[in-house]
Amino acid sequence: MNEPDRFAPGGRPRLLAGVRSALMPGGDDPAVTLLPERKALRIPILLLLLGLTIGFTAGSIAISITQDGVDTRLAWPLGVLQATPLMFAARWPLAAWRVAAAGLLLMVFVRHGEGFMPWPVTAILALIVILFFTGVGADRQTTLGVGAVTITGVLLPAVLFGMPGWFAMILAGLAALALTFGDAVGGRHSAVEELRRREEQHRQDLARQAVLEERARIARELHDVVAHHMSVIAMQAEAAPYKIPDLPDAARQTFGVVRDAAREALTETRRVVGLLRSDGEDAERTPQPGLERLDDLVGAARRSGLSVAVVVTGVPRPLNAGVDLSAYRIVQESLSNASRYAPGSRVHIEVKYGAETLAVSVTDDGARSTPEESQGGGHGLVGMRERVTMLGGGLTAGPQDGAGWSVVAELPYGDPA
Repeated sequence: MNEPDRFAPGGRPRLLAGVRSALMPGGDDPAVTLLPERKALRIPILLLLLGLTIGFTAGSIAISITQDGVDTRLAWPLGVLQATPLMFAARWPLAAWRVAAAGLLLMVFVRHGEGFMPWPVTAILALIVILFFTGVGADRQTTLGVGAVTITGVLLPAVLFGMPGWFAMILAGLAALALTFGDAVGGRHSAVEELRRREEQHRQDLARQAVLEERARIARELHDVVAHHMSVIAMQAEAAPYKIPDLPDAARQTFGVVRDAAREALTETRRVVGLLRSDGEDAERTPQPGLERLDDLVGAARRSGLSVAVVVTGVPRPLNAGVDLSAYRIVQESLSNASRYAPGSRVHIEVKYGAETLAVSVTDDGARSTPEESQGGGHGLVGMRERVTMLGGGLTAGPQDGAGWSVVAELPYGDPA
């Protein structure tokens, strides 16, 4: 389905191009799905189409033989051409219309103008249903071409062979009505699909924005850690010549280079991180938190209504500033999600000091109504994953068996490879 053509703003359809699309088989008629996705609706419609196809085909053959006097050897293939394509109109509407139109045109030449109308009424009914599916599945330009070819290539020859012109106008009106109704239904279907696609794109954009915002937040937080260490390096290099008597000139020069490099790196770090701050946002003045403030975090969670238990296993050890900060933020975000989506639940926090990694586990027993809610809209997990990925660790988050939510993070002590 050519969606841009259907929704072309203010564009006048090109009729000749539409006629070519209608007449030329091949790539212009891709398989489309015009039936509901739900089996409860899809199967009855397919059964209805099958019944209509059988009835219209049998009627076209029987009427051609009994009322129109067409030879049996011709009535059977002509009846099949005129009505049987209805069965495939929901998937290949243009191909079905081409076959049905060819069968109707052949019937005009077979009848040679005998009778009021050269076709059985069942063949006309089948054509109208096929035209409806064509209007639904084809773009507007092609739909206009189908209407033009139907009038000039099928109805006009019948008028030349003796069919009354006023009756041809009625049939042309019915064909136009079927195409117009199908085009309206197809336009609505296309609008719904476009809206669904835009909503999905908007959701992905929000997820990407959350990733970028979290990365900027991590960079701003780590700035204080880096700035602290760079300041220590600069001060120690400045003080070294005064602490060490009889320091050689080469060593003094070396300490001077280290001091200047540390100061320059500190200046550049502040300048780069300043770009990540929003307008009017001042630099952080308080030290970045770590697991030493875990008790304060747990206390705040308990005041919010959660029942929190903390277990620390292993031998505590000094942590890299990035690991310490990330572990604190993961626990903070997990408690925030539990308070928001599972208020009053029991939360178990375990901090395990392993041989090579720090394992942080936060689980709760609260019930959540939807997966989206249980993940905090997905943005809380985005921040956790960004922090863990930055440190070269792993994160597992998801619902527990029965009820509740679990977050387990593995944070290597050293820098990631």
